[in-house]
Amino acid sequence: MRRDITKSVPAILFSVATLLLTGAQALAQGSGSPTLDAVRARGQLLCGTGGEIPGFSMIDSGGVMRGLDADYCRAIAAATLGDANKVKWVPVTSQTRFTALQSGEIDVLVRNTGWSLTREASLGLLFAGVNFWDGTSIIVKTASGVNSVKQLGGATICVLPGTTTELDLADWARAENIKYTPVLIGSLSEIRQAFLSGRCDGYTTDSSQVAGFRYMQGAKASELTILPEPIGLGPSGAMVRKGDDKWYDIVRWTHFATLVAESLGVTSKNVDSFADTKIPDIRRLLGQESNLGGQMGLDNAWAGNIIRQVGNYGELYDRDIAPLGLDRGKNALWTKGGLQYAPQLR
Repeated sequence: MRRDITKSVPAILFSVATLLLTGAQALAQGSGSPTLDAVRARGQLLCGTGGEIPGFSMIDSGGVMRGLDADYCRAIAAATLGDANKVKWVPVTSQTRFTALQSGEIDVLVRNTGWSLTREASLGLLFAGVNFWDGTSIIVKTASGVNSVKQLGGATICVLPGTTTELDLADWARAENIKYTPVLIGSLSEIRQAFLSGRCDGYTTDSSQVAGFRYMQGAKASELTILPEPIGLGPSGAMVRKGDDKWYDIVRWTHFATLVAESLGVTSKNVDSFADTKIPDIRRLLGQESNLGGQMGLDNAWAGNIIRQVGNYGELYDRDIAPLGLDRGKNALWTKGGLQYAPQLR
């Protein structure tokens, strides 16, 4: 007896169409993050950073990028690719950094970038975490005899244009009714040289950068004085594009993982000793239970890779920032009186 299949044809076609559509959707969705998919496809994280800032991002004598911002890029690479060394450094200036991120030239921006409402509301970008609580300071020549910002009336002050530092300087001067002349120079190396050569009486930037600049002078560091009163306070950290929520989660929780690791006493040196730990928080951190990595499209060893290859936040700070002579202060853990706080990994 011949079977009549005509009645089943619509059902078969529907099933095939459904399978094709499901497959196409899965292919289009990938990990759920276009940025993560792009990073994995090229096998490399494109990290926008400065490359000229001691303690944050600067090439050492061996040609290796060093600093807190650089280590955050490595941490993201460790979380997403399993290898902290799979980073391509893309140098950006204070003028080009946002365009580079908006255009997709970089996957993440980690360059001493201050967090503000205007930047989030108007640039199509998001701050994913505060890796350093900073401020704005002014440095002068010690020989000038100036020991307070209140003595800067009529001074010329070098400042990078298009930065929150420029706004901090203007707000401070207006609030204190102090007249000054800004000297706007877009290149970091040029603005430093302009100050050292006497083109301006003072130089203002992030407090951390001021300390790093003074540190760079070596034996001549005593010839420069950092004025004690900050003229602005603010956090800085990593930025990502709006619209890729999963990538935002990854970058933000990369930072949180370094804080949680420090609070739990898990370091790059002892991380492997917790292989048989019974402590739930550490087991979740190291991917021994729960599916925290999977929820972000990552391997569950993501945080363990960060800690093992880069370190916890305390290790990063001691390695990158402490040599500048800056104590933890606001960057201590919330459990020790600081502002560095992380929600639970669960």
